[in-house]
Amino acid sequence: MKKTLLRINDVKVSLKTEKTLRDAVAKKLGVRPSALSEVTVLHRAVDARRKDDVCLLYHVTAAVDVPAGHLKKLSGRPGVTEYVRPEPEPPRLGTLPLAERPVVIGAGPGGLMAALELAKYGYRPLLVERGRSLARRVEDVEAFWRTGRFDPCSNVQFGMGGAGTFSDGKLTTRVNDPVMADILQAFVAAGAPPEILTEHKPHVGTDKLRAMVTGLARKIERLGGDIRCETQVTDFHFRDGALTGLVLNGTEMVLTTTAILACGHSARDTYAVLAERQVGMEAKAFSIGLRVEHPQTLIDRAQYGAFAGHPRLGPADYALVYHTPDRSRAAYSFCMCPGGRVVAAASEAGGVVVNGMSLYKRDSGIANSALVVNVTPSDFGTDPLAGIAFQRQYERLAFTAGGQTYHAPAQSVETFLRGTTPALTGQYSYRPGVMPYRLEEVLPPYVSSTLKLGLAQFGRRLDGFDGPQGMLTGVETRTSAPLRILRGKDYQSVTHRGLYPCGEGCGYAGGIMSAALDGYHVARALMALYRPFA
Repeated sequence: MKKTLLRINDVKVSLKTEKTLRDAVAKKLGVRPSALSEVTVLHRAVDARRKDDVCLLYHVTAAVDVPAGHLKKLSGRPGVTEYVRPEPEPPRLGTLPLAERPVVIGAGPGGLMAALELAKYGYRPLLVERGRSLARRVEDVEAFWRTGRFDPCSNVQFGMGGAGTFSDGKLTTRVNDPVMADILQAFVAAGAPPEILTEHKPHVGTDKLRAMVTGLARKIERLGGDIRCETQVTDFHFRDGALTGLVLNGTEMVLTTTAILACGHSARDTYAVLAERQVGMEAKAFSIGLRVEHPQTLIDRAQYGAFAGHPRLGPADYALVYHTPDRSRAAYSFCMCPGGRVVAAASEAGGVVVNGMSLYKRDSGIANSALVVNVTPSDFGTDPLAGIAFQRQYERLAFTAGGQTYHAPAQSVETFLRGTTPALTGQYSYRPGVMPYRLEEVLPPYVSSTLKLGLAQFGRRLDGFDGPQGMLTGVETRTSAPLRILRGKDYQSVTHRGLYPCGEGCGYAGGIMSAALDGYHVARALMALYRPFA
């Protein structure tokens, strides 16, 4: 008998039966369960297309004891192959000397992963973050939500961990890159829950994410990197089109010829400085809209039918999209947070911004999501900074509509669709509070009209979505960066050598995982040119 490690895809386990995963794997292979010495889950997803038979779908590896001549027959079955463990690829290190250590700007997922990669291989990066340390930041944000007292230096957008720290901590991405497995392993080693390695839609939750961020920061420092919070890059010095140094907090000069710019999508003052220095950038499309919330039980019933509340399923999510007949606009759900709540996410005084957040357990009883509509430079102008002015316009309208106290304008889905007097008929989770207001007055008309068309269709797809229990809060404007800082194939700015635009804030990612992945690749691009810092 020969023990062989196989990969078996699409192993289905119905929740209607008591069949175990081991039994399902054995059946798919056509062997007895006793022939399997180990079964390891690689991937787990929920298949709820049939509401009367919701299933769990697995990709697994299994060590199988089979006669030598039987192996070929097994590996010839659909979805069955011999498994070879992937090995991480070591970086290619360059030969150019670094006169000064590289600087990483921003301690969100892109900056943290870039700094970690640099530190692992002896580059001793300096990681600077404009916001406060994690513990102080949590205190500041909680105070803002409780009292409406806003701190422009420490909020949901700025501080250790970046904007993702106060989110659902979703790690889903459309990017298919083998490096993602290594990044997830790094997250788990830093404190993330181990199931993110296998779940189809992994999430960390804001509480577990804080521990993970702390773990990543400690490892960077342990490997020779330095981290400075409350340290904002206020200017960039260039000579002959190449980076020579950075100004910190308006006065301190730090010499460096390499800087990874992972500033986050709300660093509007940084964008303005870069524009003054004529760094190449362009306006890009993004989306704006509202936040919608429902009782989680409503979404569970709509998605899972009779299996709603099953202990092996957890709270249900959704992904919805509506296209206008001419395909020029789309209304879609974004950053859906099962069992979470809507949070105040302003980064500037005098503006109201909403976002979604959930804890690891997703047990708030409330499902919320952004409902947004795409906008393009044809709507707001082609100047690289025009999208920022567009965002500000509607954030300030929302601030005024909420009574200028960081309360958010809100109304029920029903009154929004009917255009009637705004009503607050259901439960709102946003703090410091909400004010009834016609939300179409704090959005561009084409956004409001597209949202209304989308909501009507979403109600047909998910029973009750457009009903009396649906609540809306505005405005959601920070779906992605409103501009892109242009870079070449070497990941450097197309106009200024030594500057490495990175992550979501520079227009190259759309979430925690894709930002971390970009940080990894940007760091490796820098390392491919330069040798470790002596």
